[in-house]
Amino acid sequence: MHGKELIDFIVDKIDDMKGRDIMTLDVAERSSITDTLIICSGNSKRHVQSIAEHVATEAKHAGLPALGMEGQDEGEWVLVDLGDVILHVMQENAREFYQLEKLWG
Repeated sequence: MHGKELIDFIVDKIDDMKGRDIMTLDVAERSSITDTLIICSGNSKRHVQSIAEHVATEAKHAGLPALGMEGQDEGEWVLVDLGDVILHVMQENAREFYQLEKLWG
């Protein structure tokens, strides 16, 4: 699974867990480590953790295990590295503070 198919898969899994404000950014021209960033918000620490865990688990079941996951213990900002796509699941205050959309957009 690659490209648009992978992006659609991840967005669908975020939607399963009621993730909010999903944004997809093509960063292939600006990054040597990934092609796409997906950013979404969760309502609480547990919600952020659950979204990230659900995406990682479903990706593994689909034959695409995550290369890494960071921030799971804190739950304010969890990053899931799926190779061509990196998912950022953030609580609203972290998302407003870091403004990844402005940085990469």
